Formats: sequence, structure tokens, C-alpha cells
Amino acid sequence: MPEAATMQAPIADGTIEISGKMFMHDSSGRLVPTELIKPQYLLEDQTVRKIIGFAQELSDQITRFRGHTFDDVAAFGELLAEQYQAKRGGKKGNVTLSTFDGLFKVVVQVADQLSFGPELQVAKTLVDGCITAWSDGARSEIRALVDYAFQVDKEGRINRAALFQLRRLEIDDEQWRHAMAALGDAIRVVGSKEYVRFYRRPNLSAAWQPITIDLAAA
Repeated sequence: MPEAATMQAPIADGTIEISGKMFMHDSSGRLVPTELIKPQYLLEDQTVRKIIGFAQELSDQITRFRGHTFDDVAAFGELLAEQYQAKRGGKKGNVTLSTFDGLFKVVVQVADQLSFGPELQVAKTLVDGCITAWSDGARSEIRALVDYAFQVDKEGRINRAALFQLRRLEIDDEQWRHAMAALGDAIRVVGSKEYVRFYRRPNLSAAWQPITIDLAAA
């Protein structure tokens, strides 16, 4: 793992001294004498730079913390392997570590990153054919699920959860089975990503509460 990043210096104040006068670049890249900039704009600039300085420092701390967490979990697994000749963990490296009193736990999960190949369009054509052939015999819920499953969002992403829900439907139709086979062949595992989550509870009968490291959820 790469070395942890060093603490960054405070964010620059954005001023430039030229021939004894202070200037700042505006959003068009032009140099403007600071004496001509309205006080509220200077105050806004200072406020944003102060907040960004704290945000960048916190982001760097979280990056280092995440790296150290995975290192600690990996080191523990290696120690177990050395002692028992077996690794602690489940499928794909998922692992849960708990305190002895059962009040704190760390959960590391490895999730596949998926993409979809050209077979997806074949599957969509076959599914559309099924819906057309069934006509009024198709349940409205299935029609809605099909439309939802193959819908592309603003970022061009397919609704994976809905596609997998579609595959779980038990429909006795040959064309539908061909469609689901094409859908299965379209799935590509292009990588994986590790996630770590932290939980605590006040006593053994209480529900687990996540320890959030998320500005939106704080």
C-alpha cells in the first residue's frame, strides 16, 4: 500500500503581489487589484478558502484512516493464517471483527463492480417480444418491472437491482428463458471495491448503530 499522504499546507489566500500591489485572479483569469474588489467578495473568498482548508485536511485524514483500517484488518487475517493455517473471512474476503464484549464491530465487504455487454440489447428485444406476445395476459407489475429494469439514468447507468429482480421471476416461457440467458451472459465483472463500516451498541440486546463517517449523514 502507498505511504500515507502528508498533511497539506493551508490553502493559499489567492493574492499575488506585482510591483508592490496586491492582485487576485477573477473567474475569467484576469488580474484584479484587491483594492477594487468589493469587501463582501473578499470576505466570501476568505470564508470559502477557510472551509476548503478544513475540508481538505479532513479528507486527507479519512483517506489515511481508511488505508490504516484495511492494513489492520489484513494484518489480523495474516496473523490468524499463521497461527491456524486458515484465513478468517467469508466469500470474496468479506470479514467481520468484533470486540470481546460484543459492543463494537468492524465490517469489511468486497463488492463486484459490474458492466453489461451487448447481450443486454438482445435480452431487451426478447423481453419486449414476450410482452407483446402475451398482450393482455401479461401482469401490469411485470410490464412495469421490465420498463424499469432496462431504463437508463442520466449518467447512462442501467438499473442493476431491477435487472437482477427480473432474473428471479419464474416464467414458463421459452423466449423468456432465452432472454434471461442473454441477460446473464451480458453481466461482466470488471473489478471489485472494498467497503468498511463501523457499528456500536450500548448493550447486547440493543440494535447495532452505524458510526457514520459521512458529512451528509452526520
